[in-house]
Amino acid sequence: MKAGVSTACLYPALTEEALYQLVINGISHVEIFLNSDSELHKTFIANLADIMKRYGVTCQGLHPYACPIEPMMLFSRYERRMTDMLDYYKKHFEAMNMLRAKIFVLHGNFKICAVPVELYCERFAKLVEIGKEFDITVAQENVERCQSGSLQFLREMVRILGNDANFVLDVKQAVRANESPVNMLHILGKHVCHVHISDHGEKGNCLMLGAGEFKIRNFLEYLAKYQENCSVILELYRENFRGISDLVSNYRMLARMISGIEKNCN
Repeated sequence: MKAGVSTACLYPALTEEALYQLVINGISHVEIFLNSDSELHKTFIANLADIMKRYGVTCQGLHPYACPIEPMMLFSRYERRMTDMLDYYKKHFEAMNMLRAKIFVLHGNFKICAVPVELYCERFAKLVEIGKEFDITVAQENVERCQSGSLQFLREMVRILGNDANFVLDVKQAVRANESPVNMLHILGKHVCHVHISDHGEKGNCLMLGAGEFKIRNFLEYLAKYQENCSVILELYRENFRGISDLVSNYRMLARMISGIEKNCN
């Protein structure tokens, strides 16, 4: 497993500035959240890749800014939109190849415009197949406001898609959906390929690690049994920490926990 931090934590800082702030402060593994169409230009992506190379940083996941329009573009009855969106996400896969990222994070369809799970999986599978052409894993994130917020829905995805069902387990989103992150991990098992981690408790559902009641070490120990190569990405909202030093200290805490678990496993 590998600890990392999402550039989304520093939003609304520009993506390149957020990445730079993370890497100059010693964070060696990241997830990149693209925030605008212009950020898909090859010169922009090449600049991000150059920053990462200069500081010896790796990137495992990429999160598209276009997730709010996925319901309309991927899951409506107007199939031409789906074709256009599949082509658009190819540009993201090309960017990921330049960044050497492997996990594409998908939010998917909103609950308020839910479609049958069979149709959902049919559309999801089309994106998965294109991802494979670029050596990219398309992974469904559990998001409370989306159909994917339900563990039962994710189980149905596994039933229908088998090994093509891969998931980003977001701890705070599980809590918001009244799902247990640990139970989700046990049920989805090896299908979890990426994690967004945070703490939660009486003070909120998106807290710095150690500020809540989540048994983080236990969760990581379970995760190691299912997916030993998983990236565990700290993802906090800007109002949930004071500054970059908080992110750095939390990143180091997470890295120490993972290192300790790996030593015990060996």
